[in-house]
Amino acid sequence: MDFGAVRVLHGVDLELNRGQIHALIGENGAGKSTLSRILAGFLTPTGGMMFLNGAPYNPRRKRDAEQHGVHMVLQELNLIGTLSVAENLFLEDLPNIGGWVRRQELKRMATAALARVGLNDLDPWTPVSKLGIGQKQLVGIAAGLARQCSLLILDEPTAPLTAPEIERLFVQLNQLKKEGTAILYISHRLEEIRRLADCITILRDGRRVGTWPVSELSMDDIIRNMVGRDLTDLPQRNTYSPGNVALKVEGLTRGTAVQGVSFEVRAGEIVGMAGLVGSGRTETLRAIFGADQPEAGHVYLHGSLKPAKIESPADAVQQGLALLTEDRKEQGLLLPLPIQHNMTLASLGRIARHGWLQPVWEDAPTQKWLKALQVRCRNAAQPVNELSGGNQQKVVLARWLMRDCHVLMFDEPTRGIDIGARFEIYQWLQQLAAQGKALLVVSSDLRELMMLADRILVMSAGRIAGEFVRGQWTEDVLMSAALSGYLNTDTTRQ
Repeated sequence: MDFGAVRVLHGVDLELNRGQIHALIGENGAGKSTLSRILAGFLTPTGGMMFLNGAPYNPRRKRDAEQHGVHMVLQELNLIGTLSVAENLFLEDLPNIGGWVRRQELKRMATAALARVGLNDLDPWTPVSKLGIGQKQLVGIAAGLARQCSLLILDEPTAPLTAPEIERLFVQLNQLKKEGTAILYISHRLEEIRRLADCITILRDGRRVGTWPVSELSMDDIIRNMVGRDLTDLPQRNTYSPGNVALKVEGLTRGTAVQGVSFEVRAGEIVGMAGLVGSGRTETLRAIFGADQPEAGHVYLHGSLKPAKIESPADAVQQGLALLTEDRKEQGLLLPLPIQHNMTLASLGRIARHGWLQPVWEDAPTQKWLKALQVRCRNAAQPVNELSGGNQQKVVLARWLMRDCHVLMFDEPTRGIDIGARFEIYQWLQQLAAQGKALLVVSSDLRELMMLADRILVMSAGRIAGEFVRGQWTEDVLMSAALSGYLNTDTTRQ
């Protein structure tokens, strides 16, 4: 199968069997999303043939694929924010009589679909715009699981999910497998794939490297086939020398999402923030950054005894504070605009004269960071929506590196990106800390935080439920703290 005038796929062969979970992996830009979108009718191949249940298969649009029983849950969720959860779940098949929606029947169907992914307490009539990214992901997955299908395609389904939510999803996927559904599972979380999948197909640079039973490949084998090279071990942060307090949060409160949150981050320190989806991690970062206004509490920057006045993100940036948001597509990037404009967005005052952008001044720093972060692109004028997820994340990171902020907050910095790009971002985070920057990193991947962080704060039900230093934590201890606010039990602060 081929795709594109500039070829994204080069003669790729793929065979999916009923009752099988088939993992599709590769670096960002390897062609995974393009291949899956062709299967789901979003894109049309320029060469090759497809067969479904032994018959020629050539969907021209998404609806054609769905009529053949092929459904895809996109990494970029295809949800309508102004509609309710229930309406989004069954938008193309709403129960009705004479064109009038049967609301009680819709509610019953939605409640059952949400229960399959653990959203039992979510009101089906809640507008999707009110949900966090993790809840939106679960709604998208629930929509896919609710349909009868012969092939279910999942693109990075667990990226924003926590361990308990992932376990519930795996139970549902294994049930579908028993029922004879073929599942194409795209993920950068290699440990998940080794647990869940029956076989693996690896793509690299638009070509199929090979297909193997999971049992035949070690983790090193998988990584080597993905990236075409061995990755050097990331230096472990066994010791560090923190400097003065760079960020101090005191009694921060916003509704029930953020309740009396207090902590410090020092220069040269990486502080991780763990917790379940909805625990208040993202809301805390947004309140610090001025994206949402807190009802109480103060933020202190750079050791000042006077609270910082942050009424908007612009105020935060002016005072040396950066935020890499969890949803890069909706909140972090201007997708139709070129790479260079997205990179320089936080530094416009330095590349403009009398309000006019100076292209010559913009070009040099853009080229510097394209090279430093090894962003895969045609040139700096390429629209950022044409880049893979990992390269988009590098563009957002470059924006803040270019701005040279002293306190950087990263919300899910490696969400939806491959092992190679993730490794590069880990290295940059450690370099920033070594330069004396203060880093606050939110992640749903506990092992990621345990590898990167000097301290880990755990949020539960809007509060800091635990604080742990390296050597005190285990996955079980961190998960116990994350659940504590929902179990009415006390977590000892260490």
